[in-house]
Amino acid sequence: MSQKDGKERGAAVEHGLEGLIYASRWLMAPLYLGLTFALAILVITFFRELVVAIPALYTMEEKQIILLVLTLIDISLAGNLVLIILFSGYENFVSKIEAAHDDVDRPEWMGTLDFSGLKIKLVASIVAISAIHLLKIFMNLDSYTAASIQWYVTIHLTFVGSGIGFALMDWIEEKSHKVSKEGH
Repeated sequence: MSQKDGKERGAAVEHGLEGLIYASRWLMAPLYLGLTFALAILVITFFRELVVAIPALYTMEEKQIILLVLTLIDISLAGNLVLIILFSGYENFVSKIEAAHDDVDRPEWMGTLDFSGLKIKLVASIVAISAIHLLKIFMNLDSYTAASIQWYVTIHLTFVGSGIGFALMDWIEEKSHKVSKEGH
């Protein structure tokens, strides 16, 4: 076997391995399909909350109505989070969603959201969900101990701090790329 044959065989193995690794992205497709079922569960949960509340609507106190609305907002935000992960994850890691390519209702960020932008959107959604949950707790303080409230606030502040940290890291990375481009 000549050295040339060895290089060609090595290149063929490398090409085959790279093709297999590239095709492995399709292993994520069932997970994204599963997220569509998770979204359906959120829709069912949303309407279950409404159906349960409707008979008591006229006798509910204002506080109970506000808690119901906050719960519905919380479920909606969770659904938005699932959609962001579903669309962005699929487009960034599996394949472009051609069915939405020419659709006038296609979300503006779809197809343009990179991993950095995805992180920021995810953290912002998580912080919003956490804030709604915290607001629900504050509306019902007598049901929680001081220690559990402190933990909820600490966890929320951790989410906020993480969001600020991610944004700061992205800003620093953007500045360093700008400086390196100007230097070359």
